[in-house]
Amino acid sequence: MSATFTELRAAGVSIVRACVLIGRARASHYRHARGRVHGPRPVRAVPENGQALSSTERVAVLTLINTEAYADLSIGQIWARELDEGRYWCSASSMYRIARAAGQSRERRRQATHPAKVKPELLADGPSQVWTCYADVGIGPGTSPNCAARPRGSSTSCTC
Repeated sequence: MSATFTELRAAGVSIVRACVLIGRARASHYRHARGRVHGPRPVRAVPENGQALSSTERVAVLTLINTEAYADLSIGQIWARELDEGRYWCSASSMYRIARAAGQSRERRRQATHPAKVKPELLADGPSQVWTCYADVGIGPGTSPNCAARPRGSSTSCTC
């Protein structure tokens, strides 16, 4: 199919028309003409932005975020308070980006930690010290509904 395409191009037929005549998608033509690309794509070179914060400005913003006065505030609240005081460091989104790069983009408030719950144990030194309540006792012939508490492990029927 490429030989036919080459002959059509040599005859002066446009790429679009040649692709239509041989039934080949133009995207396939351009992909094959570019050749195979092996490995990962090269990193895109981003031009240097003249308005970007310098590293010292980034450090200053990060130390501002980590001050004791702003320890429990969100980035948006820090930005608004600094703006109210007449200080503009950077945009709020830049503050979020700087905090995210430093690994501080999660909850900033002090969180309460609770001890692990302990499963209660029934502990006895002698007989009849641990009592428990059975919900199914008291239902049936020869029992009364008031007889729900008896010693744990007792297999005798209730004689209330």
